[in-house]
Amino acid sequence: MAVPTKVTGDGLILSPREALVAGGPAEEFESRVQELFKAGYRHLVTDLRGVTQIDSAGIRALVRGLTSAQRLRGSFKLVAPSPEVLAVLRVAQLDSVFSVFEQIEPALAKRWPWRNIGVFAGGALLVGGLALLGSWVAPLLPTESGQWLPAAGGGAPAPPPFWQPFVELGKLVLAAAIGVIVTTVHRRYRIERPQTQSMEQAQVLLCVSGAMMMIIIGGSVARAFGIAGAASIIRFRTPVEDPKDITILFLLMGLGMSAGVGSFAVAGLGTMFLCLFLVVLNHIGTRRPRAMMVEVEADGREFPTAHVQSVFARNHVIFEPREVSQGKELSVRYYTLLDADQSLENLSEQLMDEGKAHVKSVSWELPKKSE
Repeated sequence: MAVPTKVTGDGLILSPREALVAGGPAEEFESRVQELFKAGYRHLVTDLRGVTQIDSAGIRALVRGLTSAQRLRGSFKLVAPSPEVLAVLRVAQLDSVFSVFEQIEPALAKRWPWRNIGVFAGGALLVGGLALLGSWVAPLLPTESGQWLPAAGGGAPAPPPFWQPFVELGKLVLAAAIGVIVTTVHRRYRIERPQTQSMEQAQVLLCVSGAMMMIIIGGSVARAFGIAGAASIIRFRTPVEDPKDITILFLLMGLGMSAGVGSFAVAGLGTMFLCLFLVVLNHIGTRRPRAMMVEVEADGREFPTAHVQSVFARNHVIFEPREVSQGKELSVRYYTLLDADQSLENLSEQLMDEGKAHVKSVSWELPKKSE
């Protein structure tokens, strides 16, 4: 089956003209979709007005197209499915999983990423506001030597004003905002090899720790050497694998040093800020999907591919077939990426479907490093 295509910007319109059923058409359409993704296209729109019928093989082709698009951060949309096709999607509980449109034009329209725009705009306003605040209070800060300007008429340096600890807290907030913005931007360019959540949080906390160290050091060379020596102890002598834990150690060391040099306000406000910020990080940090290998064993010589892939699609599980075993029973191993809170027991029950789906067993395990 030749699938007519039409290029529209960075997307493509596919227009199959016959039933997507087993025996050739569905398999050829599935192969065509995967070839387009490999060729670099990321946004596909499938015009189903010429498709009068679809079976489990056609459903499998559509599901694989959707999951491939999700893995590549693209899109796979359906346009104008016939009542017969839509009925099959509803039976498979996939009608709410796919993005279905009545006309091609709305499917081609690009939606503005308002959420991302809001996050970046909010971060920029926060950093800009704090930067302006810093320039406004700059004349009120101590000199480079760490001393306050003498009082009028000469004499000893004036004591720091009561608002000074809150100025230092503003520096920590500014450093945290910078860390969040840089980490968020950096994340978008590491699609193939995403960083762990701990590494992203460590980047932000390291920015905060840099600000805190400079607050503590002030104009003291002795404090600078002390911090450098303590940092070398943490780096080379403490066997900590999690980068977030290493940064926490560094921050705790800084809080202890601030208390030791008499900066009790910085120590108290810094402790409060760090505790609250750790709570915020755990709520706003991107939850990375959990990688699992699942082996599905069929109850017979025929594997229920369409059913298995439909379950994955309904639960937003990104999957990739890795191994097919043909023995007394037929089994397929999938590499999957699922939400960290997704219940494996619930997924197994859906795959088994009380024996109606001809699935004999489902087993999950963590993937090996080579997989």
